[in-house]
Amino acid sequence: MATSGLQHVAAMYAGVVAPPLIVGAAVGLTPTELTFLTGACLFTAGLATFLQTLGIWKIGARLPFVNGVTFAGVAPMIAVVNSTDDKSDALPVIFGAVTVAGVLGFFAAPFFSKAVRFFPPVVTGTVITLIGISLMPVAFGWAQGPNPTADDYGSTTNLGLAGATLVIVLLLRRFTRGFVKQIAVLLGLVVGTLVAIPFGATDFGPVADAAVVGFPTPFHFGAPQFQLAAILSMCVVMVVSMTESTADMLALGEIVERPADEKTIAAGLRADTLGSALSPLFNGFMCSAFAQNIGLVAMTRIRSRYVVATGGGFLVLMGLCPMAASLIAVVPRPVLGGAGVVLFGSVAASGIQTLVKAGLEKDNNVLIVAVSLAVGIIPITAPEFYHAFPETAKIILDSGISTGCVAAVALNLVFNHLGGGRAADDEVTSPMDPQPASIH
Repeated sequence: MATSGLQHVAAMYAGVVAPPLIVGAAVGLTPTELTFLTGACLFTAGLATFLQTLGIWKIGARLPFVNGVTFAGVAPMIAVVNSTDDKSDALPVIFGAVTVAGVLGFFAAPFFSKAVRFFPPVVTGTVITLIGISLMPVAFGWAQGPNPTADDYGSTTNLGLAGATLVIVLLLRRFTRGFVKQIAVLLGLVVGTLVAIPFGATDFGPVADAAVVGFPTPFHFGAPQFQLAAILSMCVVMVVSMTESTADMLALGEIVERPADEKTIAAGLRADTLGSALSPLFNGFMCSAFAQNIGLVAMTRIRSRYVVATGGGFLVLMGLCPMAASLIAVVPRPVLGGAGVVLFGSVAASGIQTLVKAGLEKDNNVLIVAVSLAVGIIPITAPEFYHAFPETAKIILDSGISTGCVAAVALNLVFNHLGGGRAADDEVTSPMDPQPASIH
């Protein structure tokens, strides 16, 4: 049980620590504060996993379901940081928005489980793809170095370290099997860090300064602040997160031969949203299901929810050990950038896999994906596109995930649910092919 639980932690560790690293760097946290934030996210991921696997009352799907910090919230949180004049207020604003979104999501869970038909693969696949695309600039920024004003920013040494780490991860994924293959990203970070030592890019100071035992002090970064624009943005992320979790529960139910019914989905969503609502108390972010662990359940055929709960216990212990959490702060940014290309690219690839199941042979669905992706990548390809809008509006508009999700849901309603549109069975062989006129 212990080794299998550790395997689940290894498979999702890089995914849990990436969001606090991204947001913490944007806020400008010191290495010590970054270690604290990372440990807090590990701790809250463990608590959320307990809620989901063991459950209490009508909370928790009671499936081998791992919860952790969702990538969907990263871009909106960066938008909040960028729009906040005093960066010390950014995290309290984010925590306040996550808390409200979590509470609203908790009460909406039973209704959302009935409304899931409005979030088919064409919507979820588009949003997950946008999440990966939105995070890629972060990986490219890391690859260039930690400080944009430094002389070595974007140097051949930094880019070489990023490229070497990427190659190491790819080689491990290609030529290893089983457990080693599952933790290829984690091993890539370790090897990349060792390679960076001769270049003077590795700093072991954070580990030396970290305590062996610590506790995520509640509201360490300040009491939550509540801003409407940030709350709306996080509510959109919560909808995305709940949609993704629903899809993951359905998939996991089939794998463990216990199909997830409406009651199970509602209980699972309550665990997701309650975990998210409580997470900011301990300085954590929004929590959601980790799809890679579902693949691990399918591969190992170990279907016990208690094994995953054991993994949650290890996450809590790591969160209570600042020295363990500080290890990720040792990894040089270029090394993180190289691994991030795989990590974030895999998120986008996961969205594409979902889109494959979305029925893109249908003309309506092609239009939904095309327009939603275009709207979602505006903040990436044209960062100043919304410069004339009020600052509060830009918190939402500058998040391609939020705007892309709204566009996908709205277009899906117009084309696939409301009357008056083109026939749902119109098919295309290519989005650019002219369509023959219907013959009646």
